[in-house]
Amino acid sequence: MGKILVLFDSQSQSTRKIAALVAQGAAAVEGMEVRLKGIDEARSEDLAWCDGIAVGSPTHMGGMSWKMKQFWDGQTDLWGKIDGKIGCAFSSSGGWGGGNELVCLSILITLINFGFLVFGVTDYVGKQFTLHYGAVQAGEPRTETEQASPMRLGKRLAQWVAVQVDGRKDLAPGPMESRA
Repeated sequence: MGKILVLFDSQSQSTRKIAALVAQGAAAVEGMEVRLKGIDEARSEDLAWCDGIAVGSPTHMGGMSWKMKQFWDGQTDLWGKIDGKIGCAFSSSGGWGGGNELVCLSILITLINFGFLVFGVTDYVGKQFTLHYGAVQAGEPRTETEQASPMRLGKRLAQWVAVQVDGRKDLAPGPMESRA
């Protein structure tokens, strides 16, 4: 059974709501054990436990929150021990163009430095609404399309964990899933 950690920091509760949708999407794939953890309760053991991780942060001047950065900076004891796990990112900001994708890239770079295999999602969840670098939102996800984005990210993470960790090749994501 694949194990997925959805790790997030949230101050206005928007990122928390996105994290819950990512977790819901991951749980939709049969056989996944999903844990949703805020940054204040997360520990090194959570990173060691998971096979896949979705990391989310609010956008702070184009970067991840200081709590999220501090958490990862403190994980040097896991260097080389969590290599090969699967990871993805999500972010919220006060408005479109607020730096969400920069935050996702920053998170992905951090995960890459720890040896995580990271991915983007090529399919669209709505007209002009994609998540190539991760699920991004301006504020909290209210519309069906805005909610579909983090759910798709969570599902895709769970699919890759199922394929790579559990050997369930039948769950490999297909091209442009949303158009099928």
